[in-house]
Amino acid sequence: MTATFEASARTAESTSAGRSRTRTHHYRGPLRPSGGNLVARYVVLGVVAVLFLIPFWVLIKISLMTNDDISKPNFVFLPIPPHVENYLTVLGDPGFQQALLGSVVMAVVSTTLTIAIAAMAGYGLARVPSRLSKPVFALTLLVLMVPSATTFIPNYIIVASFGWVGTLQGLIIPTLFAAFTVFLFRQAFLNFPRELEEAGKLDGLRHFGVFLRIVMPNQIAFVASLTVLGFVGNWNSFLWPLVISGDGFGITTLQVYLSTFLTAQTFDYTGLFATAVLSMVPLVIVFFTMQRFLVRGIAETGMTG
Repeated sequence: MTATFEASARTAESTSAGRSRTRTHHYRGPLRPSGGNLVARYVVLGVVAVLFLIPFWVLIKISLMTNDDISKPNFVFLPIPPHVENYLTVLGDPGFQQALLGSVVMAVVSTTLTIAIAAMAGYGLARVPSRLSKPVFALTLLVLMVPSATTFIPNYIIVASFGWVGTLQGLIIPTLFAAFTVFLFRQAFLNFPRELEEAGKLDGLRHFGVFLRIVMPNQIAFVASLTVLGFVGNWNSFLWPLVISGDGFGITTLQVYLSTFLTAQTFDYTGLFATAVLSMVPLVIVFFTMQRFLVRGIAETGMTG
């Protein structure tokens, strides 16, 4: 019987050792690209980066040229000396200053109010119990299916009935409800830990207090990413500001101002390209300032759900 027990023990030990060797044999560590694959990846990324940078290079190059230099057939990487007077002329134009102010006010106010409204609506749909939650959410999804161009004429009629054509409120208010932003906030709040909200309610907070003091501070990266995307969209908006600005351009934006360089009589390409470069500067500043929040928000959104 002792011999049988020893044989069983040796069999168990050999089986355990075999499993250990099998596990050790199959573990190969994290996969890493080989030297050739890594070089190929960097080459492809470099080529793609150059292709994306070519339009910006052309934009900057033409903005530093004269209208006569544009028509010359000879190739230049950058004009020497650069014609910086194009930028000085644009910066000194009162129309550019008014358009810049209009773009800043419109983008900042519209983005801020849109994010605030969408965040509260998304939290209400995700966490506040109500019989109207599902119908309202279904209506929100229905709005997403309606092409935005079809609402321009109704929006214009409503704005005109209030006498807001050519005014700042007429430019901003119709853009405040963003159904897709509401949908994104709702999906993000559905994945928020309920334990944190319950802890806030035990401390005496109501729904708005939980939303303002607990939920939103823990969603900073996500809110920042949506803010950047919303700011870029509002800054580059062209059709609605063009429609609502009126005949006298009482209120205008940089995108509408750009269209004034190309008329039936004149084509000021250097002024157009210089203004386009200047209009990109705020977007570049916002992007690099909020880049870490943007990447973090996208990464966290991809890990939830």
